[in-house]
This record gives sequence, C-alpha cells and structure tokens, in this order.
Amino acid sequence: MDNGSRRSILVVDDESTITEVVSRYLERAGYATQVAADGPDALRIAGEQRPDLVVLDLMLPGMDGLEVMRRLRERERVSVILLTAKGEHTDRIIGLRLGADDYVVKPFSPAELVARVDAVLRRVDSSPQLEEPIVFEELEVDPVARRVKARGEEVQLTVREYDLLLHLMRHPGQVFSRDQLMDTVWQYSFYTDTSTVTVHVRRLRAKIERDPSRPRWLQTVWGVGYRFQP
Repeated sequence: MDNGSRRSILVVDDESTITEVVSRYLERAGYATQVAADGPDALRIAGEQRPDLVVLDLMLPGMDGLEVMRRLRERERVSVILLTAKGEHTDRIIGLRLGADDYVVKPFSPAELVARVDAVLRRVDSSPQLEEPIVFEELEVDPVARRVKARGEEVQLTVREYDLLLHLMRHPGQVFSRDQLMDTVWQYSFYTDTSTVTVHVRRLRAKIERDPSRPRWLQTVWGVGYRFQP
C-alpha cells in the first residue's frame, strides 16, 4: 500500500520517544505518519499536508496544544485526538469544547491509541445509506450531506457532535445512558470516563437550542442519561 492510498496522521508531541513509538504503531496499522515537536511546526505541516487526523499533546513548549487546536479549527474540521496528563482535566474539557474528537490520558497504551484513531476515522468515513432528512419543527439534519440547520440557519458541528445528534434524532423519545452513548456513538464499550458525553451535549445545546439552559430538544433524564424530545 503506497502513501497516497493511506490515511495520514500527524503526531504532535515534544517527547521524541512518544512520537517514535506512536508513529511506529500507526505505521504498523497501515497509516502514513508525520511528526512535529511544537505548535508552529504542527500548523505548518497540517497546512501543507492536510492530515486526516492529528494526535495532539496539550503540553507543548511555547504554543500550547489548545492554541494549536484553535488555529487548526480556524482552517478546517480535521479530526483531533488529544494527549493529556492525568492532572489536565480542565484543559481536557476545554479541548473537547473546542471540538476534539477524543482524548487519551498519559501514560497510555499505543495499541489503545491506534484503536481510538481507527474509531474516529471510521466514524468520519461511514457513508450513510440514502436517507431522507430528519426534521423536527425548526431542526433539520440531512444524513447524506451531513448538514444541520436550526431555525433555517446552518450549524457547524464537529464530527462527534453531529454523530451524537444524529443518533439521538434517529431514536426520538428514547433515553440513552452515557455508557450507551459511549458504546454506540464513540464505539468504546471499555471507556470509563463518560464526562465527554456531558460536554458534547452541552456544546450541542449551545449550538441548536434557543435557550441552552432550558433545552427544547436535548433533554436530560436525571439519573439516567439523555433523550431527543420531538
């Protein structure tokens, strides 16, 4: 398989040991990889090569990972998996709010990271069958074009936000626990931290609800999970 037919991954970390090990595992899994040790280099490579996914360390010298991610998001909607330390909970949440698709806490298993990369790109690549737009009052989702409109205006969602909304809208009125959503939307049955579901629901509410504090569509069922209320 030549590089032109392989999905490309940009690995950004200032620790050469990590970039070497992660790149080796990704190459074995069939990906083409590039590495960067700091933010400016990462942005340059991303601009020139347009990777399919960026594995991005939050703790970078000079320009930190959050700033790198903000600038990446200004350019295009590239998929991002964050590498975080155990104590970086706040930065991790900010990263998710900025549109990160997933995160992995250091120290981590390179094999698990490859599985996360596989899952994120699988969600991006999944081509929906011919399906009519789903419309509930002022909210419309077009599964074929992957477009969302709220009150007639197109809403820009990240890949994971879109997948979550589409899943809930395909099952109106049905309550899903956070674990169920992690399993079906994130495709991680072994995932232990379900706070990312809460973060994504909040972001979705901010983008599609008239009053996010009193959501019309994305409702919380206390002690259980979430549902889309038609």
